[in-house]
Parts: sequence; structure tokens; C-alpha cells
Amino acid sequence: MKKTLAEIAEIIDGEIVGDPQTIITGICGIKEAKEGDITFVANSKYLSLMNQTHASAIITSREVKSAPKPIIRTDNPSLAFAKMVALFAPNEVHHPKGIHPTAVIGKEVKLGKDVAIHAYSVIEDRVEIGDHTVIYPYVYIGHFSKIGSDCLIYSHVSIRERVSIGNRVCIHSGTVIGSDGFGFATVKGVHHKIPQIGTVVIEDDVEIGANVTIDRARFGRTFIGKGTKIDNLVQIAHNVEIGENSIIVAQTGISGSTVIGKGVILAGQSGVVGHITIGDNAVVAAQAGVTKSVPPNTCVSGYPAKPHNLAKRINACIQRLPRLFDTVAELRSKLQEIYQEIAGLRKEQKGNGVSENNQERS
Repeated sequence: MKKTLAEIAEIIDGEIVGDPQTIITGICGIKEAKEGDITFVANSKYLSLMNQTHASAIITSREVKSAPKPIIRTDNPSLAFAKMVALFAPNEVHHPKGIHPTAVIGKEVKLGKDVAIHAYSVIEDRVEIGDHTVIYPYVYIGHFSKIGSDCLIYSHVSIRERVSIGNRVCIHSGTVIGSDGFGFATVKGVHHKIPQIGTVVIEDDVEIGANVTIDRARFGRTFIGKGTKIDNLVQIAHNVEIGENSIIVAQTGISGSTVIGKGVILAGQSGVVGHITIGDNAVVAAQAGVTKSVPPNTCVSGYPAKPHNLAKRINACIQRLPRLFDTVAELRSKLQEIYQEIAGLRKEQKGNGVSENNQERS
């Protein structure tokens, strides 16, 4: 496929700086790009690579005024580049169609139009699956669960009983939705299981990564709001509520009954205790340990998590500890010298005092 820079700018609603007739034949990352490719820069720390890339053109933010190559200035370079990927490198994966003869389908199951169920999947009694949803091999869907239209459920996903999933939801391999919440009552050293009889509700346009676990509620529901994106290896405990358009990054753990607001970002390996609230648009930095509620529109980091600017100051002080230790050692040595000098002076003065007394007596 060949397109001029002018044609591409029209597709991504961008502004050209340079030759609009530059021919583009491919798309690639800025380090790997060659002549004929278009690439992009979304992060300012990579701007220096514009002087090194072999790409014929670069998609940038509108803050970039000029470059050694022709550029297309856009509001969102990452989104614009995603459109170019779809144009130059369309997805050639063809999802399965129809019902495979080895699929096991229970009683009173309701299947929408053009549903695909692939080999060795198990659909239990009274499940409902909406139009155009694709179920890959070895998927398990429990009794009374409902899955909306245009969903994509990859292999080895387990969706337990009475779970509700909206439209256009994508669930990657190995994820378990609706597993029992971790609830036990300990009596005389013995742990007695507390029944988890609630459900999980996942709204429209949610994407869930591989090997995620979302526990069912003890009572009521565990809830994932529409448009939320969940990375791989995330644990979401019973009765957690996550608002719309939040981002939960890999290896995050959220304890039970915590409420996450809208537009929240939980960065990688962050941990959140139970029964607290994280406000709308808050950001929890990577590896932060959140032990108390976080107000809306704030950023916290560290352990225990605290306002990010304070955490940076504390970290800066910690980084200076070796220098501080050397300074304290130096001051201690000088103080010892001063103490020794003072002790010497006192001894000398005492000696002089004894001598004078002896002279007066004589």
C-alpha cells in the first residue's frame, strides 16, 4: 500500500510540516523504521530519536514545531499511529465461526445471531450469549451467566455461574471471573469457609488481560465499570467496585470491598487494602501500598502511599543518607577534637590554679 503524507494527514486529522507528497509504504517503530516508513513520537523523552530515525515521516504532538523529517502534528500521536497500524497492517486473524461439534452446550441456552463456540468449550444450562460473540477453545461458562454481543473470549477462560458481562468485552486467556472471594472465619485455630453467594458484573467495552482473577461478591456484586482496561496478572477481590474508564496495570492487587472511582490509574504492582475509597481520576504510582482512602484528582506513591510530591522528597532524603552519614561522622570527629581541646584547657587552668595557690601560701 502506498499513500502520500497528505492522504495520511486527512485520515488522522493532522497538520503537515514538510513535503505533503512524501510517499509512505509502511509503518514501524522509530528505532526500527526504514525509508518509506512512517513512525511516531508520543513521549517527549524520545524526541531526540527524530534526528536518528530512517523513517520518511513522523507523527508527533502539536507541540513539536519542526523536525529533520516531514512530520504530521496531531492531538494524540499514539491514537493516530494506531489508525495507521490498522491501515497498513490490518489484523489477519480470522476468528472461528459456528459451533464446533466437540463443544458441550447445556439445556435452555440462548445463543444470539452468528455466535461462534470453538472446540471443547463448555456452556452450562441457561446461559445467554449475545450476537457475534466468539468463544475460543476450552472456555467454561457457568450456569445462568449472561454474555453480551460482540464479545471475544479467548481460550482457557473460566466464567463462573451467575456472572453478567456486557457488550464488546474482550477477555484474554487464563482469566477466571467469579471465583470465590477469600472469606474465612477462624474459630479455635480452624478456618471455616464463608459462602460467597454474590456475583460479578462487567459493563460494556471492558478489556481484561491474561491470568486475571475477579472474585465474586460475598453478597451483592463485584463491579467493573464500562471502558475500564485491566492488564495481565491482576487480582480483584470480592465486592470491589471499579468505576468507568479506569486502568489497572499488571500485578496490581485490590482487597475486598474497596471502591475505585472513575478514570483511576493503578500502576504496576500497586496494592490496595480493603474497605477504602480511591477517588475519581486519582493515580497510584507503581509499587505503591495504599493503606487509606485517596482523594479525587491526586497522585500517591510509596509505602505507605502518600502524596507523590511528599514521597519524592522523602525518597530524595533517603538517597542522601550515605552523604549524611559521612557528614555526621565528620562532625562527630570534629566534636571529639573540640572536646579534647576543652578538656586540655581545663586541665591546664586547673594546674595553673594550684600553682598560684601554692605561691600565695609561700
